[in-house]
Amino acid sequence: MLDIAEELARWAGQGRDFAVATVVAVGGSAPRQPGAALAVDRDGTVIGSVSGGCVEGAVYELCQQALDDGRTVVERFGYSDEDAFAVGLTCGGVIDILVTPVRAEDPARPVFAAALAAASRGEAAAVARITEGPAELLGRPLLVHPDGGYEGGLGGHPELDRTAVAETRAMLDAGRTGTLTIGADGSRCGQPLTLLVESSVPPPRMIVFGAIDFASALVRAGKFLGYHVTLCDARPVFATKARFPEADELVVDWPHRYLAATGVDARTVLCVLTHDAKFDVPLLEAALKLPVAYVGAMGSRRTHLQRNERLREAGVTELELARLHSPIGLDLGARTPEETALSIAAEIVAVRRGGSGTPLTGAHTPIHHPGGLPPAGRIGSVA
Repeated sequence: MLDIAEELARWAGQGRDFAVATVVAVGGSAPRQPGAALAVDRDGTVIGSVSGGCVEGAVYELCQQALDDGRTVVERFGYSDEDAFAVGLTCGGVIDILVTPVRAEDPARPVFAAALAAASRGEAAAVARITEGPAELLGRPLLVHPDGGYEGGLGGHPELDRTAVAETRAMLDAGRTGTLTIGADGSRCGQPLTLLVESSVPPPRMIVFGAIDFASALVRAGKFLGYHVTLCDARPVFATKARFPEADELVVDWPHRYLAATGVDARTVLCVLTHDAKFDVPLLEAALKLPVAYVGAMGSRRTHLQRNERLREAGVTELELARLHSPIGLDLGARTPEETALSIAAEIVAVRRGGSGTPLTGAHTPIHHPGGLPPAGRIGSVA
């Protein structure tokens, strides 16, 4: 639901009634991950997607039914070998969909509206909803903020809300979306409960060092992937808005000094394109000690070997050097700045998702990898 927060927040602000269908869990080769959503308003307007097209028609009808009767339901869709033309996932996967009405008269609407508003502003927040448990509790929202404050409730015992807040906050801290189970003792309902937790977190950072033509193309690729992109170079004549109009931030400073002063986290990617030892060595010496998602450096294989020796002399350990992706990017045969940016972006996605970077044709590896780091953008995801 929070992946379409901006549009849904606008609907809520306009007073529209709508129903939202959210992917709860997936199995096999399903095209969308938990948190992906589709919404339908009273006029039949549709936004979002839950399956890339496979079951959208059936989900649309469920949303219209939810608007009419006010009931929250959980529906499973999968592929049927007996009837290949039945509504289902032709790719062979299985998805569970939570369909919830959000109508003007619903007591939970203010909680949904607050969650959508926070996510659309880029603020960190998480929403928990029961997907398996007593029918009267399904779909009720619990909005949890980073400081542990919360709005709404799951409709059960107060102890259930306190337990759910603690568990949801932990997932928000990690930027993760997925399901969790609260045992019968914690639920105080006499049975275990399954919750879908959707986390909205600010976009991850991509910091590109070096104001060169390749960097301009990489900035565009980073924005396309949903990163908040910063371009840093010590030379003010090159680090200009005219040359990098798509960058969210332009910083004129020595790269290692800026890196020491700025904030990074486990989703941050650092791309070193300066290709100059006086910039590269002190920058990489610092970067390889940070708990970031990716560190890559441009240069020929000879440059890479020479740079590694300088880094060893500076005290960088072999374990730290093993984190460095250099020469940066996957082997696509890239020549142009745009092709090179594509190869770098592809490597970042492969690292983040646990992919091998090999062609899918003839391979026996999964198309969608369950592991890896949370994706870029508002919603982090775990299978």
